[in-house]
Amino acid sequence: MAQAEIPRQVRRFIARHIDSVGELEALLLLRATPGEAWAVPRIMSRLYVDEAETTRILDRLCRAGFLVRTDHGYLYRCTTEDLRRAVDEVADIYARHLIPITNMIHAKSRRIREFAEAFRFRKES
Repeated sequence: MAQAEIPRQVRRFIARHIDSVGELEALLLLRATPGEAWAVPRIMSRLYVDEAETTRILDRLCRAGFLVRTDHGYLYRCTTEDLRRAVDEVADIYARHLIPITNMIHAKSRRIREFAEAFRFRKES
């Protein structure tokens, strides 16, 4: 499936909510174990990123309405039924078309960095 063939609603979801493959992986990891709280070290070991990055990812997903933080860790709990259905659809497409989805996320990340770079002040030589 080429990126152009990814359903529009999945492309829109990724554009709006997912800034890295790590974010998508964390979201889908917790989605796979509903009702089970995951502590940061356990998630770190699955994402292969450090504690600060893992915490940043999880907190962003909480602010976006996908996860909640409890005394025992993070739980998958979408704030709306529409979000839950969107995550289900993304999970289905990602499972079958991993490469086009990851390419799409990486392309988004490059565009964000390029945009930010355009506003950097450079010291003249």
